[in-house]
Parts: sequence; structure tokens; C-alpha cells
Amino acid sequence: MRAVAGVAAMDYGITRLGTGPPIGQVIRAVLGMAAGILLVAGLWTPLSGSLVALLGVWNVASGKPSDPWANILLATIGASLALVGPGAWSLDARLFGWKRIDVRDRTT
Repeated sequence: MRAVAGVAAMDYGITRLGTGPPIGQVIRAVLGMAAGILLVAGLWTPLSGSLVALLGVWNVASGKPSDPWANILLATIGASLALVGPGAWSLDARLFGWKRIDVRDRTT
């Protein structure tokens, strides 16, 4: 899931860089590429997932995107990655240790 969201964010950034010189588009493109690279690597996943979610919502709210549903999907995946975490195969797990949540059975 990290790889798909990261590649999609990088693709969005690369296609937006070639569209024109407005500074807003350049900032969104650079932020999207940076967040995509961080997601693919699994580094600072909560921060980069939140950034991808914010950029997806920003793209939908700021005008007429070519495909708003793709931005909504990307924002949803980014938010879920920010909440769930990077997983075992990531730089976050290597550097900071992999956090695992154990759910115990309720006995009443």
C-alpha cells in the first residue's frame, strides 16, 4: 500500500511540474514528490501519509482536478497509512523498531 500511494504521489508531482510556472502548482508538485519518496522508503510514514492526505484534499478543494476521485482515493490511502503505520519492511521499522499492537481477548 505504501508503494502504490508513493508512486502515485510521485507521478502526480512529476506531471504537475511540466504543466506551468504557477508557484502553487510547483509547491504541490514538490511536496507530492517528497511525500511519495518518503512513503516508498517507509521513512516518517505518519508524517508523509498525512502530507499525501492533505495534498489529495487540497487538490480536490482547490479547483477542477482532472480526476477528483483519484485524489480522494489517494487522500484516503494516505490517511490510512498515517494511522496504521509503515509495517515491518520499512526504514521506520529498521531505525525505530516495529511497533506491534496485540489485541487481547475480552473475558467477562
